[in-house]
Amino acid sequence: MENKKSEASTNAQQEKIPLKFIVEGKEYETCEQYITGAELKQLAGIPLETELFLSISKPYEDELIENDTKVNLARPDTEYFFVKKKLHFTINGVPFVWYKQFIRGIQIRELGKISPNDELYLDIPDGWQDDFIEDDEVIDLARPGVEHFISKPKSKEFKIIVNAREKIWKEPTISFEQVIVLAFGAYDNNPNKGYTVTYSKGPKSNREGTMVRGSVVDVKNNMIFDVTATDKS
Repeated sequence: MENKKSEASTNAQQEKIPLKFIVEGKEYETCEQYITGAELKQLAGIPLETELFLSISKPYEDELIENDTKVNLARPDTEYFFVKKKLHFTINGVPFVWYKQFIRGIQIRELGKISPNDELYLDIPDGWQDDFIEDDEVIDLARPGVEHFISKPKSKEFKIIVNAREKIWKEPTISFEQVIVLAFGAYDNNPNKGYTVTYSKGPKSNREGTMVRGSVVDVKNNMIFDVTATDKS
């Protein structure tokens, strides 16, 4: 008799109709009556520190669901959960939603599945130059407007600024001596001739600094070099 009751209970559980609920517009199902806020966020890929709300009919206020809050999904009607503060942006025209104020270049690359052979830019309208985004750069998505990110094949030449003059450079690195040639047309190896080379707005590997004889730095678009020459004789 006891076995029959146990079997009936098991069959009843198996016959349970899945409970449906919606998180950020996407429908989910579960056979569990209760679910926590943390579990809801994990299902929908929402960071745990983001505030999640249960939609409540007006004139009542929506209910904030904490991570440890247990929600009864067996109540009448389908429960709808949503995030009030979310940020939108696009990568190569594809829309994305982000739940934090800041995002790194590497995260944009991963979301957009951007090839390592391509460079990432923030699309700047009205004919202005697009803003190059490095992997470790932090972008504030809460600024006015929707940010649009685009990828482009890596440039085979760079525009650099040497002593306030624009130069085209076709190598990924540049040496102390090569910078001087760009600045003055030639490099004088005379020990009585001294040069000072400083740079700024460089890539991650060398943001800014001073170059010395024999040194080499990585190059990026719009990198700035200031060169001065002195005669020690």
